[in-house]
Amino acid sequence: MKTVAFSTLGCKLSFAETSTFEREFLSAGFTVVPPTEKADIYVVNTCSVTAAADKKGRNFIGRLHRLTPEARIVVTGCQAQLRAESLADMPGVWAVVGSDYKSDLLSIATADILDRKVFVKPIGESRKYFSAYSTTERTRAFLKVQDGCDYHCTYCTVPLARGDSRNAPIAEIVGQARAIAAAGFKEVVITGVNTGDFGKSTGESFLDLLKALNDVEGIERYRISSIEPNLLTDEIVDWIASGTKILPHFHIPLQSGCDRILAAMHRRYNTDFFRRKIEFVRSRMDHVFFGIDVIVGFPGETQDDFETTYRFLEEIRPAFIHIFPYSRRAGTPAAEMPNQVSEADKKARVQALEELCERLHAEFYAANRGRREQVLFESTNKEGRMFGYSRNYIKVERDYDPALVGRIVDVIL
Repeated sequence: MKTVAFSTLGCKLSFAETSTFEREFLSAGFTVVPPTEKADIYVVNTCSVTAAADKKGRNFIGRLHRLTPEARIVVTGCQAQLRAESLADMPGVWAVVGSDYKSDLLSIATADILDRKVFVKPIGESRKYFSAYSTTERTRAFLKVQDGCDYHCTYCTVPLARGDSRNAPIAEIVGQARAIAAAGFKEVVITGVNTGDFGKSTGESFLDLLKALNDVEGIERYRISSIEPNLLTDEIVDWIASGTKILPHFHIPLQSGCDRILAAMHRRYNTDFFRRKIEFVRSRMDHVFFGIDVIVGFPGETQDDFETTYRFLEEIRPAFIHIFPYSRRAGTPAAEMPNQVSEADKKARVQALEELCERLHAEFYAANRGRREQVLFESTNKEGRMFGYSRNYIKVERDYDPALVGRIVDVIL
């Protein structure tokens, strides 16, 4: 066995884990090839956040087996934890590797023989923390700082797939950030399942972590990939605004702009709290980019409830809305709730929010036009053009110049 290919079907956290697997295989003497080519081993890091994600994972595994029938396919990620037995029965699957066995994935994939195909502990018994960071992009790295979630929202399978909230100590994460800096990265995306809940394992706090990372030489910018509104404390916001490397770019899950639906989801805030949080951040920082998650068609959501959400989004004016039609997931309380919303109604509500998102996104760009900003340019050369992102996540395009790749440049938007 000499070649291996990696695929990530999930989030930034999964991408960091896949990159860590890749470094381990490279150290073992493997050559990494694209997943579109024949390989001796395929590692597939799956997602299970929706039914569509489950289907995508299974279809992808099937394509890999048809491409190289003799290859070993090793499946990990959230779907591996939740659907282990059915995945193990698929042709070509050598092993299914759950949360507690990620540190053993290389040895499982390369073993001469296995006494079993499924390496999954019940999530209640899963306690290991798998440290990870990405080094496969040239301009930014993803640094995993936390795993698992204790919130148990009624629609979500993540606690079933990832287990309880846990983390590595700050000292270990800072060491990884220094390795990222040594590799030449200027920007780091701080990621986790419930990132702001950092510290459950070690008695430290997310603010402690941010301050420690801020002191790492060589890293010039940090983005927080996602943080719950109740965990983005005023103290954290004030510290970020005091002049730090943390960028004015926040991805904050809202899920609904209707208090009745938020309560049914078991979210830990209401719309008044969320509104005041957005207002407070804007009072401390200028031109902040807010990306906000919204689920439409949650069980029992009426058209009036949806219109309440729509009006709330118009009021708080995020720069971008990540829109998800509710997906009924086995094992979650919401799956058994009455008044499931029709697919047609979900589709119409998604379309309405997509149109709103397009308008709000354009307004955010227009409000920033003419400002001086710092842009980190990426390596992609697309028909003689290159792209980069400002501190507040505005995409900037210019003529390709290889001398600008990985550099932070002052521009007028």
